[in-house]
Amino acid sequence: MRAIELRQFSPGSTDGLAMAERPQPPAQPGPGEVLVRVKACSLNFRDWLMLQGLYNPKQKLPLIPVSDGAGEVVAVGDGVAAFRPGDRVLGHFFPAWLAGEPSVETFAVSMGGPFDGWLCEARSFPAAALAKIPDHLSYEEAAALPCAALTAWSAIVSLGNVRPGDRVLVQGTGGVALFALQFAKLCGAEVTVTSSSDEKLARAAKLGADHGINYRTDPDWGRTARAMTGGAGLDHIVELGGAETLNQSIRAIRPGGMISMIGVLSGPKNALHIPLVVMQHIRLQGVTVGPKAALDAMLRAMAQAQMHPVIDSRFGFTEAGVRDAFAHMGRGAAFGKIVVGM
Repeated sequence: MRAIELRQFSPGSTDGLAMAERPQPPAQPGPGEVLVRVKACSLNFRDWLMLQGLYNPKQKLPLIPVSDGAGEVVAVGDGVAAFRPGDRVLGHFFPAWLAGEPSVETFAVSMGGPFDGWLCEARSFPAAALAKIPDHLSYEEAAALPCAALTAWSAIVSLGNVRPGDRVLVQGTGGVALFALQFAKLCGAEVTVTSSSDEKLARAAKLGADHGINYRTDPDWGRTARAMTGGAGLDHIVELGGAETLNQSIRAIRPGGMISMIGVLSGPKNALHIPLVVMQHIRLQGVTVGPKAALDAMLRAMAQAQMHPVIDSRFGFTEAGVRDAFAHMGRGAAFGKIVVGM
């Protein structure tokens, strides 16, 4: 079968990617396993960092990259009752994290590094790590969900417990950010979005954003966001920027509010305003995707609301197409998810 391999780390480029021939997985999967014909994949910023050697410089290569994908069930192994050939399925980012709190063991097993990911024509998965695609979603839309959507769901719902009337701020308009906007609106929250682009803020407003702040023209956006609440502060902030944005988030959050720490787009190191965190009783919550049980709950909610992810662009499953998809991710200009159709 055809597969895209990451053969070497290539900072700032996609030169390390190449199309390869890999052995076909067994036609009859093992006990508890499901053979899936891959139909679509989607990219996350993590995948771009993996190409650069920045996510895990010790990652063994070659690696089939990309953590998120969806496909059609071809065959099921002994003991599998939840799926049958022809079912449409998507994968879970952490195949061993099924429910409850994470552990060293559950975090050690993740798709697209350290284990091979979805950028191939077929592969087998543990049945417990798959979920059926809601009927209203396409393969490409479903492929956009495992990492970005579940991370946003965990931040807003599972951990954030956002309620109707809460004030939520979401940074940016990438995959996680737009899912967070959609889920927050689903919960009845008032949502502010930040972006460096007025055009993207206008598009976010069409998705339901109540307010928009251009952080490029308003670098002190934390004070602006707080002022928009009458000085009370925001209840919840989805923090995707990292080093250059966290202190602005701390200025904007209310006493006792929660900042969901997800991204490090502007860097990993920060001179944290610890006194403000302590004196304002602020909660800093790290968010890394979520368990399979949360994925199932999220899919039920999306089906009930007939919610669709925002797709930025689509690329083909060729070496050139995949390289173009990653290059687009690296430019950081996407509004929503970047997908590769098989």
